[in-house]
Amino acid sequence: MSLNPIVPDQSSTTSLTGKSRWKKTLIQWSLGIGGIYVLACGLLYTQQGRFIFAPTGIITETPADHGLAYQSVDLPLEPTPQTKQQTDPNMDRIFGWWIPAQQPQAKTILYLHGNGINIGANAEQASRFHKLGCSVFLFDYRGYGKSTGAFPSEASTYADAQRAWTYLVQERKIAPNQIVIYGHSLGGAIAIDLAVQHPDAFALIVQSSFTSAVEMAQRNWWTAAIPIDLLLTQRFDSIHKVPQLKMPVLYIHGTNDERIPYAMSQRLFAATRAPKQLKLFAKAGHNNVAAVAGEAYYQTIRAFFNQADKTACKDCSVTRQIRQSGNTSAPILR
Repeated sequence: MSLNPIVPDQSSTTSLTGKSRWKKTLIQWSLGIGGIYVLACGLLYTQQGRFIFAPTGIITETPADHGLAYQSVDLPLEPTPQTKQQTDPNMDRIFGWWIPAQQPQAKTILYLHGNGINIGANAEQASRFHKLGCSVFLFDYRGYGKSTGAFPSEASTYADAQRAWTYLVQERKIAPNQIVIYGHSLGGAIAIDLAVQHPDAFALIVQSSFTSAVEMAQRNWWTAAIPIDLLLTQRFDSIHKVPQLKMPVLYIHGTNDERIPYAMSQRLFAATRAPKQLKLFAKAGHNNVAAVAGEAYYQTIRAFFNQADKTACKDCSVTRQIRQSGNTSAPILR
């Protein structure tokens, strides 16, 4: 009797081989995607400043281009704890322009610009405040324009703003109640932080700014799967700071802002407890509010200054009454 040879089931072997191949491919894809995810998170965590700040070194425009006399100012800086190991304290300096008003007793604008370029891109806006009769001190954060030092960070911009305030108050002998803190875009977040530290400032103007860096980052589709709230250490958390403001505040925003939605200014306004105003300019974008609004822009700021003057006078009256009554514990109301 002859026996037929046993032939293996080729279809079964092929099926197993195919499943193994797909399993291996799936594992490879999973590892690849996981690696990209980890790399993206690591990049965001370590390089987040590069996503926030966009400084340039060349200044292409000065106040002289707008017919204004000005003085260049070079202020030495002390390093912040975050930059202490990266910078030489003998080299860190911030550069700015002092643009004096025609009247010696005029209010002074402490101008905090946004995240891009440098003070040259803000000379025209500074000229508008001068047109309103104000002196202006406009400066670059370290790493921008002619300012030296390490690449900027949230901490270093706050420190630079404080150095500018000290320059005005201690070196130029300007009374805090004559200083208006102004910030545009990212500068608005820096202005809010500075204003919280100095409730004796005359007023605060925040133009085209945002609620927080976290909320701004979460507006990008590519951050949907990334734990932004855990990774972002440079937070510029204005929405949780504005309830602490004590001076009159004006929020300005364009309704066609393509970078920061005007709803963020509405939320900042709603969270502010101090005397406040909100002005939305129709059809204005992120960088052209004053140009689009025209005379209405000047009228808005003049009216705000007038109202802030009345608030200051009311405070002075209440303070005198408290002193006369001897009740030093009574609150000063705005």
